[in-house]
Amino acid sequence: MNIRSIELKNFRNYENLEISFDEGTNILFGDNAQGKTNILEAAYMSGTTKSHKGSRDREMIRFGEEEAHLKTVVVRGGREYQIDMHLKKNRAKGIAIDKIPIKKASELFGILNIVFFSPEDLNIIKNGPAERRRFLDSELCQLDRIYLADLTNYNKILAQRNKLLKDMIYRPSLSDTLPVWDMQLIETGKKIIRRRKQFVDELREIVSDIHYRISGGKEELFLKYEPNIDDIFFEDELSRAKEKDKKLCQTSVGPHRDDLLFSIGDVDIRKYGSQGQQRTSALSLKLSEIELVRKSISDTPVLLLDDVLSELDSSRQNYLLNNISDTQTIITCTGLDEFVRNRFTVNRVFEVIAGHVYERSI
Repeated sequence: MNIRSIELKNFRNYENLEISFDEGTNILFGDNAQGKTNILEAAYMSGTTKSHKGSRDREMIRFGEEEAHLKTVVVRGGREYQIDMHLKKNRAKGIAIDKIPIKKASELFGILNIVFFSPEDLNIIKNGPAERRRFLDSELCQLDRIYLADLTNYNKILAQRNKLLKDMIYRPSLSDTLPVWDMQLIETGKKIIRRRKQFVDELREIVSDIHYRISGGKEELFLKYEPNIDDIFFEDELSRAKEKDKKLCQTSVGPHRDDLLFSIGDVDIRKYGSQGQQRTSALSLKLSEIELVRKSISDTPVLLLDDVLSELDSSRQNYLLNNISDTQTIITCTGLDEFVRNRFTVNRVFEVIAGHVYERSI
């Protein structure tokens, strides 16, 4: 799988851009705030319909314009796909596959699998549970359309239940409708818990092996799913928390409070690990993500590395770059020194200057 080309019109700081990529390693270099990450954001959107930053559509439209257009050509399984997206300030985005509009964003999933790695991901271990849930959801939604539908449904039900809990303060009679939302929340939540557990079980062996190799055989990383509530007890616990939820005006139990445990030996490295251990574990997690996608779809995802090499020491850089040779990779960086010094294979190089991209010789 690879991205053959991307065309942007009025997207972020690009008025017009056409860029073609090699199937191997592509470098986008230049000073900060020139637009390198914007290209990765467009690639990520083409596979997931969303910004990796969580930006709204209107925020990605070039200043002074009403619409933005992205056209991405993807090659998968010997077949070429064209993905078009129209971002609009006051309406939902329009998406077409091979010029045929789709009704649901989920119809796009499965054409382009993306693994995005940024410096922020190096903090996924030490940051709060929300970051680790986001990791689970972003990958599962790309791999499993049923999970995407269940998660979307769960979030809607959760929002409705929380709104009801707030409204009940002024209209106590509304409490009669609470069991209706509880039943839906439990039914959908159980599916999410079971699928997340399966995913983490599949990921555990892969991440443990990769981390062992990155650490030179010095450490064994253990990954464990920590559901806020076991699926078989969800109904009982939600009922038990009802009075608490009424006071807090929010739902206190459910998969929206899940977490992942990362431990080395008996040490919970989320709290007590060194910065080096946390960063190595984050790198292991991202490399495991690539391997799990490869196994799931019998193909390699496209890897986007957003200025992450500058955050890694030379040994971790070497391990990362030596283990993605069969994956199309698009890397942003401020300079080419690391690649020249270490003589890594680079297939195509682009310099990004103020919203303009120039191909340079290697």
